Amino acid sequence: MKNTTGRILAATAIVATAATALTACAGSEGGSDGLLASIEAGSVTLGTKFDQPGLGLRNADGSMSGLDVDIATEVVNRIAEKEGHAEPTIEWRETPSAQRETLIQNGEVDMIAATYSINAGRAETVSFGGPYLLTHQALLVRADETSIDSLESLDGKILCSVTGSTPAQKVKEALPGVQLQEYDTYSSCTEALRNGNVDAMTTDATILNGYSAQSPGDFTVIEMEKDGEPFTNEHYGIGVTKDDQATVDAINEALNAIIEDGTFDKIVADNLGDGQGVSPDSPGDLSFLDK
Repeated sequence: MKNTTGRILAATAIVATAATALTACAGSEGGSDGLLASIEAGSVTLGTKFDQPGLGLRNADGSMSGLDVDIATEVVNRIAEKEGHAEPTIEWRETPSAQRETLIQNGEVDMIAATYSINAGRAETVSFGGPYLLTHQALLVRADETSIDSLESLDGKILCSVTGSTPAQKVKEALPGVQLQEYDTYSSCTEALRNGNVDAMTTDATILNGYSAQSPGDFTVIEMEKDGEPFTNEHYGIGVTKDDQATVDAINEALNAIIEDGTFDKIVADNLGDGQGVSPDSPGDLSFLDK
C-alpha cells in the first residue's frame, strides 16, 4: 500500500511540473515585448497586407514588395541604426483590415503598416506612429474613358468597390443616382473594370495607384473633390501597442527623416508611379482626430 501511494504522489508531482512548464512556455511564446525590444533582440514581426499591389504584396517567390513594406523596413532599420543595433531580420505577418487591432493587442506583431488609416475609434485600442502618408478617395477608370472626370460625372454610372465598402457608400450618399456593384476583392473589381462590366472603381488613391502601376497604360486615377476640397482625407499611420510612447517617438523620428531626405518620394515613385493623390504627411501631428 505504501509503495502504491508513493507512486501516485510521484506521478502527481511529474504532471504538476509538466503543467507548470507548459504554462510558462505558452506565456512566453508568440508575445511581443514591443518593437524596440525586438529590434534590440535582432528579430521583428511586422504586419502588412499581402494582396495589394504597390502597397503590401506577397510575391510568387515569397518576397514582399510595396510602399508600406518599404516604409516599415526603412523605419525599423533607421531605429536600429540610431540605437546602435544591427538591422534586424524581418518576419512578415499578413494583417487583414479586420484583424489589425487584435493582432497588435495580442502581441502577435511588433507593428503594423497596412494602409492603416488613423481614426478616433482605432486610437482607443492602439497607438499610432505617423501619420506618414496623406491620401484621398479617388476613382479608377479605363484609360480610354472620356465621360468620367470628376465625382459629379459618376451620376448614373456603375461604380465598383468591395462588399461593405465605406468609400462606395460615401459616393452613393453624395450621388444617389450611382449604381453600386460590389465584389469581394479589389482585384475582382479591377477585372470587372477592365472587362467593361463597371464604369469606375473607388477606394483610396494609394490602392488605385497600385493597380494602375501594375497595368501600365490600362487605367487612369482621377481625384475627387466636393465643394473644392478632397472628397475625403485618409491619414496612414503605423500601429503599435497602446500607450507605448517610446516606440511612437522612435517611429516618428524615423518617419520625419525619411520624408525630409527624399526617401519617401522615391518609395512612392518606385511603387505607385506618379502617385497621384498621395503626399507625405506630418508624423506626430494627430490634431485631425479632434475635427
